Amino acid sequence: MGHALDQAPLVAAMAMFAGVVSQVVARHVDVPGIVLLLVAGVVLGPDVANVIRPEALGHGLEGVVGMAVAVILFEGGLSLDLRVLRRQQRPIRRLVLVGSIITSLGGALFAHELLGWDWRRALLFGTLVIVTGPTVINPLLRRVHASHGVETILEAEGIFIDAVGATIAVVALEVLLAPPGGRLGTAILGVGMRFGVGTLVGLVGGAALAVLFRFRSALPEGLANVTALASAIMIFEASNALTPESGITAVILAGMVVGHTRSHDLGELRAFKEQLTVLLVATLFVLLAADVRLVDVRALGVRGGLTVLALIVVVRPANVLASTLGTGLALREKAFLAWLAPRGIVAAAVSSLFAQRMDQAGIAGGPAMRALVFLVIGTTVVVQGMTAGAVASLLGLRLPREIGYAILGAHVAARKLGAALRQGGEEVVLIDTNPDSARAAEEEGFKVVFGDGLDERALVKARVESRRACVGATTNESVNFLFARKVHERARGVATFVALERKEGGVSEDMVKQSRAHILLAGAAELGTWSASAGKKPVGARSWWAKGDAAGDAPSFAELPPELLLPLTVTRREVAEPLGRTYRAKSGDRIDVLFLEEQEKEVAAWLQQNGWSETAG
Repeated sequence: MGHALDQAPLVAAMAMFAGVVSQVVARHVDVPGIVLLLVAGVVLGPDVANVIRPEALGHGLEGVVGMAVAVILFEGGLSLDLRVLRRQQRPIRRLVLVGSIITSLGGALFAHELLGWDWRRALLFGTLVIVTGPTVINPLLRRVHASHGVETILEAEGIFIDAVGATIAVVALEVLLAPPGGRLGTAILGVGMRFGVGTLVGLVGGAALAVLFRFRSALPEGLANVTALASAIMIFEASNALTPESGITAVILAGMVVGHTRSHDLGELRAFKEQLTVLLVATLFVLLAADVRLVDVRALGVRGGLTVLALIVVVRPANVLASTLGTGLALREKAFLAWLAPRGIVAAAVSSLFAQRMDQAGIAGGPAMRALVFLVIGTTVVVQGMTAGAVASLLGLRLPREIGYAILGAHVAARKLGAALRQGGEEVVLIDTNPDSARAAEEEGFKVVFGDGLDERALVKARVESRRACVGATTNESVNFLFARKVHERARGVATFVALERKEGGVSEDMVKQSRAHILLAGAAELGTWSASAGKKPVGARSWWAKGDAAGDAPSFAELPPELLLPLTVTRREVAEPLGRTYRAKSGDRIDVLFLEEQEKEVAAWLQQNGWSETAG
């Protein structure tokens, strides 16, 4: 068995499996996933169970880490929206540039004073803790539901500072290993070369990939995702081959270029990359945590803990204070930014690389420095991750929950559904990629998210996690179903409604029920038919009230003729919601229906025969 555990493929497979299981458990118990990933790595590593032995991967570990970081940061670049970033560009730019200097110098100062490290090693540590990273920031923000402004700043800082921090750290290591003469010139040239080469390769590679995505015939069906994956890794490795450690900058920029390409494949690509990122982050954290020796962490003692504490309560607040002066951010927003700065996968990966290179060069202190970085990662993730929600609530930055509806679709019938919900006092946002439908919705006073409802960015803009419910109301039942599943993945407590085909279709009622979604009474095909009819004939919308009671002569929609009217919403006790197939009327319920004005008499007759009245009471 001992020999088997030293086989590299088995070690990688066990790390992957342990990482995924940890993520599943973390989701169920509602704790940050990285907390259990670190615990799994330590428990399964050589110091405890001795099941996962990263040394079995040898130099292959560095290659695995590099490719995984490429995919992770490419996905981060894909998710950035430049239009949103422009609104917060000043604090983002300062946190990345000014913040890098303050964090590196502050970290070095406390490592030197508290741990007694020489300045060279202390400065190396300072550069290693510059980065935060999207792998830990984004999942925490999803759990917290903070205001959009601070979310944008933290997400962008996490992505951009990975490139800046990792580059500065690698150059600092090269300066440490270089001969005494010319170190300053080496540092300046090294930083410039890495950013220059990374920018050039990223822009060229991203533009080439964007061209492929613009022309759908260039990529056969089903090959878009794997093409993007292979391209991201190739861009990363090609840039590194030209100038070592420039690949991080390259893949971030390539992701940003591709992310701003108008392509039908981008929604699917982002979903694929997001899932792949979860898998890679889980695997890497387990491997890297297992590679840290507990004896090195214990050797840091109380002074090591005080160094980490100083980073959290002194260095980060000083960083935010200096970086946000004159930016217009409120004090409470600055306080939240000052509290939340957990370190992630790039800090772990680069610190492991440093420990190896320092050992190879015969420089003492590599394992201790890596241990201190992992102590920073573990402490910031656990402490800040577990308290971020409470801090956001205390500062009044947590978004209210169960506010209004997000509707996928902005065609006529979806707008009528939104209008009925809005009449019931609900806030409504519509999501659509059709420019004509989006424009018509805006003219009717709706807030509109122009984008793919299966795209993470559209879900963020629509704030689906803060909604009372989300409604898949397109004319495609599969899209509606996938939308409901995406919402549940992002916000498990939000109710979802799905429009299905009335006849036997590709999405069954059992599939919807297993996904804990509700089925709209209005079918997907009917939504399309009524939207088309509205463009040709006048369409009306009216309210009707239920008579009788649920136990006796309650009105029913069992024999509803879909060509006669389209039921939209029900309002009960002043709360409006979409009408579902399981709806059972109660006396006093108000429903809103859509009908052709030329058939108004027939509609009124049918409703009256089925227990509905034109007046309340």
